[in-house]
Amino acid sequence: MNILLEEFATPFNTVPFNQIQKEYFLPALKEAIQIGTQEINAIKTNPETPNFSNTIEKVERSGELVDRISRIFFNLNAAETNPEIQQLAKEISPLLTAYANDITLDQELFNRVKAVYDQRDRLNLNTEQQTLLDKLYKSFIRNGANLNEAGKNQLRQIDQQLGQLSLTFGEHVLSETNDYYLAIDNPTDLEGLPESVVEAAALAAQEKGLAGQWVFTLQAPSYLPFITYAQNRMLREELYKAYATRACKNNPNDNRSIILDLVKLRHERANLLGFSSHADYVLQERMAQSPNKVVDFLNNLLRYAKPAARQELEAITAFASQNHGPETLQRWDITYYAEKVKKEKFNIDDEVLKPYFKLENVIQGIFEVANRLYGLHFKENTEVSTYHPDVKVFEVTEESGEHLGIFYADFFPRPGKRNGAWMTSFRGQKKENGQDQRPHIAIVCNFTQPTPTKPSLLTFNEVKTLFHEFGHALHGLLANGTYGSLTGTNVFWDFVELPSQVMENWTYEKECLDLFSRHYETGELIPAELVQKIKDSSNFMAGYATVRQIGLARLDMAWHMTPPEEITEVIGFENQILQETEILPLVPGTNISCSFSHIFQGGYSSGYYSYKWAEVLDADAFEFFQENGVFNRETSTLFRKHILSAGGSEPPMELYKRFRGKEPSPEALLRRTGLLASESAA
Repeated sequence: MNILLEEFATPFNTVPFNQIQKEYFLPALKEAIQIGTQEINAIKTNPETPNFSNTIEKVERSGELVDRISRIFFNLNAAETNPEIQQLAKEISPLLTAYANDITLDQELFNRVKAVYDQRDRLNLNTEQQTLLDKLYKSFIRNGANLNEAGKNQLRQIDQQLGQLSLTFGEHVLSETNDYYLAIDNPTDLEGLPESVVEAAALAAQEKGLAGQWVFTLQAPSYLPFITYAQNRMLREELYKAYATRACKNNPNDNRSIILDLVKLRHERANLLGFSSHADYVLQERMAQSPNKVVDFLNNLLRYAKPAARQELEAITAFASQNHGPETLQRWDITYYAEKVKKEKFNIDDEVLKPYFKLENVIQGIFEVANRLYGLHFKENTEVSTYHPDVKVFEVTEESGEHLGIFYADFFPRPGKRNGAWMTSFRGQKKENGQDQRPHIAIVCNFTQPTPTKPSLLTFNEVKTLFHEFGHALHGLLANGTYGSLTGTNVFWDFVELPSQVMENWTYEKECLDLFSRHYETGELIPAELVQKIKDSSNFMAGYATVRQIGLARLDMAWHMTPPEEITEVIGFENQILQETEILPLVPGTNISCSFSHIFQGGYSSGYYSYKWAEVLDADAFEFFQENGVFNRETSTLFRKHILSAGGSEPPMELYKRFRGKEPSPEALLRRTGLLASESAA
């Protein structure tokens, strides 16, 4: 018997990674698909009149094994992959696509779902049941249930191609990230770099058999410090160009043709389903509702942010010029000189702060924040199997001691892990047959690793990233719904970032920092003046950062609103779209789209704007916390009940208003970022 098909005989039914061989996945998934198909056939052939219980709930509960196996597999493909797993992904992805299509394109099944939907007003359903019925019916419509047979076949072909192209896109970016490294053998080329960064680079060189040298890679904990601190401008330029030309170099990993194929197929799919563009298709199921509303939202923010960004660039350019730097700053200069200006203006930089942010302390601090807000307890459990020795596992319990869930934490970069940081799950929350299935949640990051002489010391941005992903984790852990497809992070995409982004606000509060920010050598609490400097510098380069985010969001929308026949090549199209949000000279040959994994591999196509959209929500929400104290249990209980625990059980604006008592105010974000005063300079 394949262990992936069995009930896991492990603590809390966690995944037995130590017993799973990669060759188990394909046969297990094939059998799971057969079982799922039988479950669907039983619904179709049920002689009873279709009703909510025998049709809608049965469809919702079907395919549990498929879901479990595919979650485990694709989480491994993201966090601990290798060529064998990548090859398996190419075989598994089309099977899952075909399975999903077989369900949503099944006319008999759709007829039963439609029969229940058509009598929805007479069924006396509760709110969660109404949401499930509406979501399921729409998912059939949005995935081709009303197409004729030729249309359904066309949709199947498009979905198969899209699945393969997205996988290949991600593999190319991972290869390009892993294949490059900068080896330095002259110590003078290390000038400006902090000691901890130099030590980590020496360790990386040893691992590559280059003892006595220093190696820098395109992984964030290596790339970002080099770009920020290295005095050698030519080497900063080399590293920047290596990063900014990933999958765009006329080699086997080039993603340009893949992008053109992806946007063409997405457009065809949307047209086939009756939408004028992929953006229109996606945004029908978002808070924003339409591409025009997204564009207006971004343009309005740009009106405030661009004048501020220009002023910031002028100040940094003037500083560089006065300090024997270049007259015109390039992209490999901006972070370097911005850091120097920040240090001069606020007398603060990451090297001053890092000793206070030992990873283990930050983790315990964030657990304490969760305890003060929601009464949660986290206890490490070494009996739960993991997919890599770096991964730590914690059991999460309520104040009462009741089991709440399992939390996996995977913090350091390695060749088999993709860049960035994300939250995911190995099991979601749902209620069935009187049982509350509690979730197994993971956060995966790429933080600064420990060295032989220093523990993992985080930059302040890494601390914010940890709080961000932990916010997503709380959304999953505190889920309290009946139906798995409506619990946890199964919400509208432009709402999903609220729980994560609101958590970042606590990193600027002394009351929070005092919980964990102790010097890793002396144990000294972070000084009050340093905390104040963190707060004072929080809006440093806010205009520049906002314009950059708006540019990425507009690029995403352009790829998915523009008729594909109007796009002839990738670089020219991108440059044209970014023209209005660029305040630095373009660098020939570089490109964002070719490694823009969020929109071409992840789930953010026509959705990258959601980061800024959710910032409006989180700024407004945190003002509510501040009114009553950032650890006020009454406020956090409201947030837990109406946001974190409610998942996607109701429309997000209704849930938000129930928490806040009103709709969110965009001015809250402008106040927080200090951009309200910028419009007058436009």
